[in-house]
Amino acid sequence: MDLNDIITKLPYRDPFLFVDELLHVDDNIIIGSYRFNENLDFFRGHFYGNPVTPGVILTETMAQIGLACFGVYLLGSEASAETAMALTSTEIQFLKTVYPKEKVTVISNKIYFRFGKLKCAVTMKNEAGQEVCKGMLAGMIIDRI
Repeated sequence: MDLNDIITKLPYRDPFLFVDELLHVDDNIIIGSYRFNENLDFFRGHFYGNPVTPGVILTETMAQIGLACFGVYLLGSEASAETAMALTSTEIQFLKTVYPKEKVTVISNKIYFRFGKLKCAVTMKNEAGQEVCKGMLAGMIIDRI
């Protein structure tokens, strides 16, 4: 499966798509990146005058790359417009601030994928290679209505 095909199968589009590119994927790991455009709406008010990326958006970025994209890859030919990976649990530690214009890289290592449930250890790094946040994410395959 072509890496760009994985992104097109996601149920997200701008302004809520937080995947620019996938750099690597195999049965055990996925690596992708995203640059936070300074014009994203949430920067206008989170924190006014000193914008930072909200933790929920960092979590969503990790989930889109580390679960949703990974799920599409792992499903292979079974992935379709009728299926999606729904986030079911998170345990994230936030270590550094992400500012507008910053590019982050997400590395997601599969812990298990069985019975339609995917659990991963996920790390986000900034362009300097520093950990921004890390933790565990889990999701399950659902039928989209």
